[in-house]
This record gives sequence, C-alpha cells and structure tokens, in this order.
Amino acid sequence: MAAPSGIPVPSAPPSYEETTGINVSYPHPYPVPEPGQKLDGKGVNPPPYMGQPAPANNPVTVQTVYVQQPVVFYDRPVQMCCPSCNQMIVTRLSYDSGALTWLSCGGLCLLGCIAGCCLIPFCIDALKDVDHTCPNCNAIIGSYKRL
Repeated sequence: MAAPSGIPVPSAPPSYEETTGINVSYPHPYPVPEPGQKLDGKGVNPPPYMGQPAPANNPVTVQTVYVQQPVVFYDRPVQMCCPSCNQMIVTRLSYDSGALTWLSCGGLCLLGCIAGCCLIPFCIDALKDVDHTCPNCNAIIGSYKRL
C-alpha cells in the first residue's frame, strides 16, 4: 500500500527497542537470568555498583570572617568600632576651617564686609570641616570635608 505522495507506508509500528534507542547488541548492565532460572530474587546477584568511590573523610576547617561595612562620616557623631583600640565608641567631633570656610570669607569680602564681618564664617561650625576622633585612644578615625 502506498501513500498518495508515493512514499510507502510501513506495515507495522516500530518496536519498543527502536523507539527508545536501545540497541540489543550492547551488553546488559545487569545479569540476565538463564532460561529456566527462577526470578524470585534468590540466587541472583544484584548488579555491581559502578559509581564513584566514597569520599575520604577529610576534616573541614571553618573560619568565620567578620567584614565591617565602610563607615561614611558626615557632620554627626558615628557609633562604630574603633580600628585602633577595637572598642565600641561614639566618635568625638572637632571642627577645622576648610575650603568652604575660606571661600565664604572671600565671598563676604567681595560683597563689602571688610570691617571684620568677613570673619564670621570662622565662627560657624556648619561651614567647617569635621574630624572624627576616638574618645578612648584619641586616634583620628575619619573626616568630613564640606568641599
């Protein structure tokens, strides 16, 4: 019997081995029972395990590492662990004249505040740079520059 396109139609469906790709010429992965042998499981050896060998018992060393997040310094005290004395502290602030202080003074001079009013920025902490120090060991931990 031929299909209308001229290709012959197979007379029977493919076998199970053909559809699953099992080739009967390969050796079986497990022992095949002899004809007449009972299949009750007695007298038949299980297939040998062909997996990886068991891993050797090596001791595992676990090391805990604590990573401290980088601290960002602003014009407010910061609670942190001091890198010098390893104590939990709240930083002490000290104010120093920085670029913003000097620019403010120069700007006031240009506006005509020559009689000493141009020195007002040196009295305002909000225009100064901030240094953070440890109250225990007096180490400088960080600084905040306004400009």
